[in-house]
Amino acid sequence: MQVILLERVAKLGQMGEVVDVKPGYARNYLLRQGKALTASKANIAAFETQKAQLEARNLETRKEAATMADRLDGQQFIVIRQASDGGSLYGSVTPRDVSETATEAGFSVDRKQVVIGDPIKELGLHEASVLLHPEVQATILLNVARSQEEAELQASGKSIQELAAEEEAAAEYEIAGLFDDIGAAASDDDDDLMVSTPENNS
Repeated sequence: MQVILLERVAKLGQMGEVVDVKPGYARNYLLRQGKALTASKANIAAFETQKAQLEARNLETRKEAATMADRLDGQQFIVIRQASDGGSLYGSVTPRDVSETATEAGFSVDRKQVVIGDPIKELGLHEASVLLHPEVQATILLNVARSQEEAELQASGKSIQELAAEEEAAAEYEIAGLFDDIGAAASDDDDDLMVSTPENNS
């Protein structure tokens, strides 16, 4: 099915291009979202008369999106989630979670604008994209942690696995220290016993 694009569509084409697409994709997405019209002679003629207005509107929305991208790009958002000791999440972080977190921080982001590459199923820092306009996107950082304190530690550059290893090493060092103290105390007792035995007194 042929359609004429009313705006740039990623991996498809620029505004004004006539492209071939699957009928389902055209009906369920492009036409419904107002991103394209069926490529009839009447629609192509109508597009030509409205082209200047559409380009002006596109330029305006692109400027707004670029302003928003400047504010949003590089922002870090904390997403608090429950996870195992190994750092695996119970569930995953979804575009809806990202949208809600960004909105709480004062940015108007719709879940449909959020693109997460691989599903986020681990604690740590993860990148996500926000498509603000067909020609403008921002990259944000998601700090997925079990608590605010943990998020702050991750933001400083430490992973949960490193923290767990450090805590384990500190605990082992402490335990080793206790055994050393117990060993030293035991040897002191042995020395006391040796001093007080009758053979040593004679």
